[in-house]
This record gives sequence, structure tokens and C-alpha cells, in this order.
Amino acid sequence: MIITLIGYRGTGKSTIAAPMAERLGYDWIDADVELEARARRSIKEIFDTDGEPEFRRLERETLVALLERDNIIIAAGGGAILNEETRNDFQNAGHVVWLQASADSIESRLYGDSTTGQRRPNLTSRGGRAEIEDLLKIREPLYQQCATISVSTDKLTPDEIVDHVIHQIRSDS
Repeated sequence: MIITLIGYRGTGKSTIAAPMAERLGYDWIDADVELEARARRSIKEIFDTDGEPEFRRLERETLVALLERDNIIIAAGGGAILNEETRNDFQNAGHVVWLQASADSIESRLYGDSTTGQRRPNLTSRGGRAEIEDLLKIREPLYQQCATISVSTDKLTPDEIVDHVIHQIRSDS
């Protein structure tokens, strides 16, 4: 089985992937880290040099390869759900967990992460809080469409999120 974690950046995908994988006896991978390793460049460098279309092509290629594995938790990039084929592939592979957070929480988490600016480009000309709000409006319907499980991460610890997700997965099985 494959469990794919989706949601906007800063919602906790990479944070909960490792402890969830440990509890389930699965492997886990951060799809963005895998993409950067394959491309030998940061996401920011790919955006700056080749633009978003090339990044999205590399993202799709990386996810297709990861979805061939088994017993893995994939922390997908926040925009991976923009591709309809990818959304369908996630759903066909197993559980799709949407980690939700408010714009306030996302903003706080992103500004608290010293690597965000170095590795992650602004995705709109507005940047900052306006970008978060703009992209959430676009992406939330796609996250919702794709998800089999949804969890608000605003007031939960990583362990509580993992407990909730594992309970939901076992209830659905």
C-alpha cells in the first residue's frame, strides 16, 4: 500500500512522514527532496532557470517513479495535485491524506523554517501571506477532490496527527 500526504507547504507532510512510516513499518520519502536529488538542483534553481512548467514535468516524472513502489509514505509537493493524472494516480495507489492548516499556521511555519527561502521559490508575484491565501483558494478544491482522509494540523502535535491518520486508515481497511 502507498499512503500519499498532500497539502500546502508547511502543513506537516514531511514532519509526519517519518514517524508514521516507523509506526507502520513502511519506508517514506519526501518527493521534493527526491526531485532535487534527481535534478541535482534545488526547486528554487529549477524555477529560476527553467520555470514552473519544467519543474512540474520533473515533479510528475518523480512521482510516477515513486508510485511504483510499495509500502511507502510519500510526502508530495504542495502543488503536485495540480496535475489531474497525478491526482488519479494518488487515488489509485492507496490512501491520500490531506493535511490542512490555516493561512496563519502556514505563514508562521514557513517563516519559522530557515530553509524555505533557500529551497522554495515564491509561486506568485505577490509572495508571502497573499500568495498563501491565493494558492489555497486554487488548491483546496483539488486537495479535497483527491483526499481519502483529511486532518487539520493547526492544533495537533505530529504524534496526534499520526495517531489520527493511522486510526482512519485502519478504520477504512
